[in-house]
Amino acid sequence: MPLTTFDFNLLKVLDALIVERNVTRAGKRLGRSQPAVSNALNRLRLLLGDELLVRGPGGLMLTPRAEALRQPLQDALAIMKESLFQGAVFDPARATGVYRISAPDRLSLAVIPPLVDRLKQSAPHMTLHVMIADRGQGLDLLDSDRVDVALGWLDHKPRHLNAEFLLEEDLHCVFRRGHPILKSKTRFTIADVLSYPHVVVSATGEGVAIFDDLLLRHGLKRNVRLGLSNFTAVPHLLAQSDMIGVFTTLAADVFEKSFPLMKRPVPLDIGKVATNMVWHSRNDKDPKHAWLRREIKAVYRDF
Repeated sequence: MPLTTFDFNLLKVLDALIVERNVTRAGKRLGRSQPAVSNALNRLRLLLGDELLVRGPGGLMLTPRAEALRQPLQDALAIMKESLFQGAVFDPARATGVYRISAPDRLSLAVIPPLVDRLKQSAPHMTLHVMIADRGQGLDLLDSDRVDVALGWLDHKPRHLNAEFLLEEDLHCVFRRGHPILKSKTRFTIADVLSYPHVVVSATGEGVAIFDDLLLRHGLKRNVRLGLSNFTAVPHLLAQSDMIGVFTTLAADVFEKSFPLMKRPVPLDIGKVATNMVWHSRNDKDPKHAWLRREIKAVYRDF
C-alpha cells in the first residue's frame, strides 16, 4: 500500500491497543468511543493483512506481527512528538558539520582566533569557514545561503534578515615606530595624517573603506598609495615605509601588540564604526545557529 493513502492516525490507535490490550481502555486513552476504536482496528487488520490483536484467556493478545511492530511504533511516535513539540536538540560536543561566517578582514584579526578557541573547547568536531566580505557582500551571501552569519558594518537591514548590535569601535591611525609624523612640533592633526600616503584594506581591494566614506562627510580625501583585499602584508608594508593605515580599534590593537607599529586615534570627530551580527530569519529558531550566535556574542563580551 502506498504511504500517500495510508491514514497515519491509525498508528496512534494501534499503539494504544498494543499498550492497553483492551478496546475500551484504548478508547479512554485516546479520548475516543469504543465503536470508533473497534472500527479503526478493523481498518488496520484489513490494511496490514493481519489480525494484530486476538482474544485470549486474559484479554486481547498480540499476534507476532503486532509484537514486531510494538517497539518500532513506539520509537517512531516518540521521535515525531519530540520533533514537532520539543524542537531539535543540539549538542555542540557531538555536533559535526560546518559553520560559515562572513566578515571584513579587520575582524578576522581579533575575532576569529578566540572564536576558534571556543569552538575547539565546546564543539571540537565542527569546522569553521570564514569568507572575507564587506558590507553589502555579507548580506548577499546570507541571501544565497552561502553563510550562516554575517558580521560587520550594516548600512541597512532588509526585513527578512535579523540583526544584533555587537560593538562600536573608534578608528585609529597605524604607522611604524619612529614615523616622521611623530616629529612634528604641532599636535597630531588630520592634516598631518592626510599628508602621508595610505594603505587601504577592503574586500574588493579597490582602495576604498569606511574611513573614506566618513572623510567625505567632512569634504576630505586621502592619498591612497596601495589598496589590498586583506591584511596579510599590511604590518610589513607599514613597518618598512611611511605609509599610514586607518583601522578600527580591535585590528589596530593587534598590530600594535604583534608588530613594531603604533596607533593613535584619528584626530577628527568622525564617529564610531559599529559591528553587527546579521542572520537570515529562516535560521532564527534553529538551535545549531542560535548556539553559534551565542558564541560570537561571548567573544565580543570578552572584548
